[in-house]
Amino acid sequence: MPEDSLQPIIVKRIKKVAGGSHGGAWKIAYADFVTAMMAFFLLMWLLSMVDGKARGGIAEYFKTPIKVALAGNNSVGESAIILHGGGKDLTKTSGQVNNNLPAQASKSFDLKNAKEVMERAELVKMRTMKNKLDALIESNPKLNPYKNQLLLDITSEGLRIQIVDESKRPMFALASVELEPRAKDILSVLAPTFNTLPNKISLSGHTDATQYPPSAKNYTNWELSAGRALEARRVLVEGGMEESRLVRVIGLASAVLLDEKDPLNPINRRISIIVLNQRAETSAESEGKRQEPEPVPEPISPQN
Repeated sequence: MPEDSLQPIIVKRIKKVAGGSHGGAWKIAYADFVTAMMAFFLLMWLLSMVDGKARGGIAEYFKTPIKVALAGNNSVGESAIILHGGGKDLTKTSGQVNNNLPAQASKSFDLKNAKEVMERAELVKMRTMKNKLDALIESNPKLNPYKNQLLLDITSEGLRIQIVDESKRPMFALASVELEPRAKDILSVLAPTFNTLPNKISLSGHTDATQYPPSAKNYTNWELSAGRALEARRVLVEGGMEESRLVRVIGLASAVLLDEKDPLNPINRRISIIVLNQRAETSAESEGKRQEPEPVPEPISPQN
C-alpha cells in the first residue's frame, strides 16, 4: 500500500452565524435613537411654552448651576409658570385653541370699588338737592326771613333740613305741639318741593332737655317730640306733599341734641327733615320686616 494513503483525513467545518447585518442588534440602536428624538422634541415643545425670560434662566442654570442655585433665581427651580399639558381643552367653546394668542384679562367685580362709586354718586345728588333748596330759600319771600332758622347739611343718611327755634322766634308754642304761623308757612312752601326730589324723607321731632314736672301725669318730652313730628307731617301733607314720600315719623325728645354743650338752648327744639340717600332709604323701609334666618348646617357625625 503506498505511503500517501496513510495520511490523516482533515475535515474543515465552517460555522455559519445566523443574523449578521440582518439580525436584531440594529433594533436596539434604533430604539435608542427614537427615544432620544422623542426626548429632544419634548424638550423643544416645553421650551416653546415658556417665555424668553424663563428660557434665559434655564440656559443660565445649565451654564452655572451652582451659581444660580445659590443666588435663588426665580426663573428656574421655583418658577410659577404653568405649562398646560395635552388633552382636551375644557375651556374652549369651539374650534381650535391658539396658544400664541395673548391671554385675556379676567373680568373681576370689585364690590368695594362699586360701593364707593355709588356713594360718590349719591353725594353728588345730595349736593345738587341742597343747592336747589338753598336757592329756594334765598328767592322765596316766605322763607328768606327765616333762613337763619333753616339749617341744611349733608349727613350719613342724606340731606338734612332742620327748622330750629330761636329765643324770640319759636316754631312751636311753649310745651305744645301746635305750630306757630311762621313754621306753617315754612313747611307749606317746602311741601311741594319734596315731591320733585327722587328720594323719600324721614321726619323727626326734637326738644331741649327741659323736663316736665311730675304733675304732668306721665307726659314727657318723648310724647311732645312725637306729637310735634306728627303735626309737622300733617302740615306738609296739607301743603301738597304726597304722603307716600314719608317712610318714617319719629319723636326723639332730647336724645339727639344740636347743641350738646347747652342742652337747654332753644336751638335744640326743632323739626328735622332728612331726604334719605339710597342706603338709608333701604334701611328705613326694611325696618320691622321679617328677616329669614340663614340655614345652619347640621353637624356631621363622625363615622365609625
